[in-house]
Amino acid sequence: MKRKAAKGILPELASVTMRFLNDLMNNLDKLQHPFLNFLHNLDISHSSLSRILLRVRSLLNYPDILSNWNSSIDFCSTEPTSQVTVVCYEESITQLHIIGSKGTPLLPRNFSMDSFVKALVKLPDLKVLTLVSLGLWGPLPGKVSRLVSLEILNMSSNSLYGTIPRELSSVTGLQTLVLDDNMFSGQLPEWLGSFPILTVLSLRKNLFNGSLPESFTSLENLRVLALSHNHFYAEVPDLSSLSNLQERDLEDNAFGPRFPRLGNKLVRLVLPKNRFRSAIPSELSSYYQLEWLDLSFNRFVGPFPPSLLSLPSITYLNIAHNKLTGMLFENTSLQCGA
Repeated sequence: MKRKAAKGILPELASVTMRFLNDLMNNLDKLQHPFLNFLHNLDISHSSLSRILLRVRSLLNYPDILSNWNSSIDFCSTEPTSQVTVVCYEESITQLHIIGSKGTPLLPRNFSMDSFVKALVKLPDLKVLTLVSLGLWGPLPGKVSRLVSLEILNMSSNSLYGTIPRELSSVTGLQTLVLDDNMFSGQLPEWLGSFPILTVLSLRKNLFNGSLPESFTSLENLRVLALSHNHFYAEVPDLSSLSNLQERDLEDNAFGPRFPRLGNKLVRLVLPKNRFRSAIPSELSSYYQLEWLDLSFNRFVGPFPPSLLSLPSITYLNIAHNKLTGMLFENTSLQCGA
């Protein structure tokens, strides 16, 4: 009798178990258990990051340096190299560095800079973005400002042209902006002086022209101002109030005629191939941190201040191809030109 009862119970128990398992599977997405939610979100996060980065790889025309990127790898755990680095924090990408080889050809004609940036802004937690020598071309879209967490942006050695988009001014946490070796043109806008914590502004080797914005005097945290090899002209704004400025590179422009006003914490001053035709100011001899001074290929006049040779930190001094007068100390070991 007991055996028959057991036989009746077993099918009913199996039926209840199957209904429970079916209900569990059908309602798994509604469960609020933290661990299950974590696993679910983790899978979505990895899948989403993978799709975005593989889209970036596709838009870059599958470069060799990204040949190991595929849907099966965990991008947040990949080993960094000198050319490709992905850094994550709490399952979000915070740094993306892709550096191609010098002389990389332009991307194909069907490349769209707008589509490329549209893919990148799906990584909203990016703090550092380095895209160097990748053959990028076209105007820089204003939607790059959707990367609101950006602190460092380096897009040097590409073929970007047009103006720097005004929308970038909304990225108030920007600390470093490097757009060297592109084809940007036009005058620098006044809003470039609105970044409250900008420390590096490097725009070397572009086609910028006109005078520098007076708003640069507001960049109180600026340490490096590099504007060489452009078409700037006129007087350099008085930046002597920028107490943190250590490097000023203005080579190969048409600045002048007066010597620029400087802060006395300068370490590196590069002014060759401009149109300066004033005297070298005597206060330059009190810049005790100055290590590198290049005034060559200008029209500086008057006596050369020999006290420059006695600066305690000076390691390089070039005054060649000017109209300076006077004599240098005969016992100096520095090669100063004439």
